[in-house]
Amino acid sequence: MGLGDAVDGRVFHVKLPGHDAMARRADEHVLPTRVLLPRRVVDGPARQVAKRLMMALLVLAATVLIVWMDRGGYHDAADGKVDLLDAVYYATVTLSTTGYGDITPYGDAARLTNVVLVTPLRVLFLIILVGTTLEVLTERTREDFRLKRWRTNLRDHTVVVGFGTKGRSAIQTLCATGLKKEQIVIVDPATKVIEIANAEGFVGVVGDATRSEVLLRAELQKARQIIIATQRDDTAVLVALTARQLNRGAKIVAAVREEENAPLLRQSGADAVITSASAAGRLLGLSVLSPSAGTVMEDLIQQGSGLDLVERPVIKAEVGKSVRETDDLVVSVLRGHRLLGYDDPAASPLQLTDRLITIVRASNPSPSDGPSTGLPRPRD
Repeated sequence: MGLGDAVDGRVFHVKLPGHDAMARRADEHVLPTRVLLPRRVVDGPARQVAKRLMMALLVLAATVLIVWMDRGGYHDAADGKVDLLDAVYYATVTLSTTGYGDITPYGDAARLTNVVLVTPLRVLFLIILVGTTLEVLTERTREDFRLKRWRTNLRDHTVVVGFGTKGRSAIQTLCATGLKKEQIVIVDPATKVIEIANAEGFVGVVGDATRSEVLLRAELQKARQIIIATQRDDTAVLVALTARQLNRGAKIVAAVREEENAPLLRQSGADAVITSASAAGRLLGLSVLSPSAGTVMEDLIQQGSGLDLVERPVIKAEVGKSVRETDDLVVSVLRGHRLLGYDDPAASPLQLTDRLITIVRASNPSPSDGPSTGLPRPRD
């Protein structure tokens, strides 16, 4: 797909607004693709190794102290005496199970001390060393197991391409409506960005979302909805084309900067296209003309506080009634693929298969529970 290619017989030109993280290439190399699951371990690998090394040194120091305090019960084949250096030497070769035999305990107390104290310290020392080695060796196996289990259980999830301002805001809105973090997968080319997403409890895929193999790692073929929140419009087009090719039934919502690029996104497979620049401009203009109206609009698009714009199905008690006879403040009626305004004569009477776009208070129950009475509709 070029910058001016034809889609379904129509030719579009994508306007490039600027630099985009999804289009970057480090040193002109292909970005590595990885799936990063949220980690529960707080300490980093270097910190963990340092802790275990400190534990091993403490065990060694304790063994040296025990031998030094009972040095009279040990015999050195070289000079018959055991000094501090000999105690350190004996503790080292004993804990490492080398045991040259040049220094040996001959007294009953020294032998009893070796059985009761030195031997458990030797076992503890070996556990620390072997445990560190096994953890390093099994980390990859454990991560592969977690990844396999995650892929098996993941379905009907949401894939968010881009974890910038738009992507974060979209995720906050989804979580405010009750979507679990485990059902969200973030795709971004920057490893640091994915690490931030992991710290917040999200699964992330490091890679370029315009490539099929990257989206397949995010299990996009099993996703229910896809949010494209890139910074460049041409990148969004390529992601939409790739995503639609991999998943024909998923709902794709994309954001563009320039309004003239919106038709190309729709032709590329996006079900809904949001023009971020013009939408922000219209909100600014509305706020200038009427600050109160601008505040209300901002409240509507901010999910979870004040007033919320929600979609819910028609209940049986509302079937056959007009839009104005419902308990909620209905803005539009979705009938099949047609979106009818509240004042459209075709919107009434309501049908059981209709869906209502309503304005409710954020404290009201979920729209799936039926109509809400928290926000009365205006009467004639």
